[in-house]
Amino acid sequence: MTPLTRTAAALAATPLFLLSAALPATAVASATAVAVRFGPPPGGDLVPATSSSATATLASARESTGVVLIDTIVDYGTGEAAGTGLVLSSDGIVVTNHHVVEGSTQVEVTDPATGTSYVADVVGYEPDTDVAVLKLEDASGLATVETDTTVATGDEVTAVGNSNGGGVLTAAAGEVTDTGADITVSDDNGGTEQLTDLIEVDATVVPGDSGGALLDDDGEVVGMNVAASSTGTTGYAIPIATVLDLADQILAGDASGAVTLGYGPALGLQLAQADGGLLVAGVVGGSAADDAGITPGSVLTDLDGTALDGYQALAALLAKHQPGDRVEVTWLDADGASHTATATLGRAPLA
Repeated sequence: MTPLTRTAAALAATPLFLLSAALPATAVASATAVAVRFGPPPGGDLVPATSSSATATLASARESTGVVLIDTIVDYGTGEAAGTGLVLSSDGIVVTNHHVVEGSTQVEVTDPATGTSYVADVVGYEPDTDVAVLKLEDASGLATVETDTTVATGDEVTAVGNSNGGGVLTAAAGEVTDTGADITVSDDNGGTEQLTDLIEVDATVVPGDSGGALLDDDGEVVGMNVAASSTGTTGYAIPIATVLDLADQILAGDASGAVTLGYGPALGLQLAQADGGLLVAGVVGGSAADDAGITPGSVLTDLDGTALDGYQALAALLAKHQPGDRVEVTWLDADGASHTATATLGRAPLA
């Protein structure tokens, strides 16, 4: 059985800190390798995706319409990754895979037709289906994709994406071989999940193509690329009807099911349990904690006047806030002197 791999491209990912069980909202996690491995169906072995596209060609203007390049900064600069997105509205609503933006602290989207780049905010995401919605800042007049929810086995298709994070769109032709494929996903930490009811194709799909377009022979998007075999010769896409339904839910602000809206808050600290509070093992430059004057070796003792006896207490307090909120932080420095300051919460790496 052919192993499968996600098709975002991890351009660089090196850990900033070695963590204990720190909380995503308050810690600098080790960089997420966005091109994580997909587990094969039962009986297969996990192998890294090392293939390159031997059959893909540069995408034509027609094939590129409404398809954009995505670049992310992971975990406050510890890594970079690249993928692809689909433009749904001329003012900058873009859909991509959740795993393309997972772990990101900055997202940039480039329209290859004009060369214009935009800062992107993640409006929300649904990791179980692997869909995320972005909003580009100050965007207007963008070309959008045309979609078709009808797809059948035997249809001729073309997979378009940011192949290997190369910064240009490529296209690979193939045929639909299944319209209800299920695959098992394995993440960096050994966990597994299922992606179901996918479109399976025999088009070449490689890292970087995640979030890209699966086009029918009329040039309409029938699916969004999400995974491939390790050889790249079998690709998988989420049906566009599923993508659009989730995009509508996220844009309506509906956080039901597995949908998460926006970013969580962050102090920008790497923490470990300590007597009397939480030991500060690292501080992100330019973060809320850094601006407040917290330094490595300090012990965080209180947030908004509530004593911190562990990670869960801090997580519960931060859960009441959003990025941009101001909180009062108290800590003991390495010499034992007490300090209190007001910090403006930043964004946590996207879960």
